[in-house]
Amino acid sequence: MTQTILRLALGAAICAALSGCITFRTVDDGIARARIGETVQSGKVAIRPTRVLEDSRCPAGVQCVWAGRVRIAAELDGAPAELTLGAPQATPGGAQVTLVEVYPAARKDTTYFPEEYRFGFRVTR
Repeated sequence: MTQTILRLALGAAICAALSGCITFRTVDDGIARARIGETVQSGKVAIRPTRVLEDSRCPAGVQCVWAGRVRIAAELDGAPAELTLGAPQATPGGAQVTLVEVYPAARKDTTYFPEEYRFGFRVTR
């Protein structure tokens, strides 16, 4: 009985320790999601965001003259590309990749580290 409890506790501790290692790479609801440095495959297109070039989004609760934008450097099928939130970008294979999600949301007086960003991409042919 105590061995079973110890095994369950050890299993829970291992799961908790490994949960920080779980990646964000998912493809569901037609959106491929990845963090900086991760590669996600959507259909035949490999997408790898490499860095944030600009994040000038207007924070929630703040009145801005301009909504701002997000630009990232990425690799599309191994070729360098620059993606802007909401703007389709052609791949070498003829598909279109659009950056459709950026998390976390913009906040007043908050700067995010690169590893905090998560991106969602939609691929169309």
